[in-house]
Amino acid sequence: MAKAVADKRVVREVFQAMPYLRRLPSEHLWIDYDKEADVLYVSFEKPQQATNSVLQDDNVLLRYRGKRLVGMTIIGTKAWRIKV
Repeated sequence: MAKAVADKRVVREVFQAMPYLRRLPSEHLWIDYDKEADVLYVSFEKPQQATNSVLQDDNVLLRYRGKRLVGMTIIGTKAWRIKV
């Protein structure tokens, strides 16, 4: 019973994220989360082969290959709140 409730919660959360996921710059998406470091790695291309990285003020590292955004690293995800 508890597993079924948890599964429904996960499905609901994925469906809630769907409008945002469809707007990403790639049809493919790879996500890795380091729980111990609280860092989320998002790749729009595999391998990223980034040639440049830009650290934003909000602890987001944008990774570029030339002018193309190929990934991002979000540091300290537990402190983040969605601002739409």
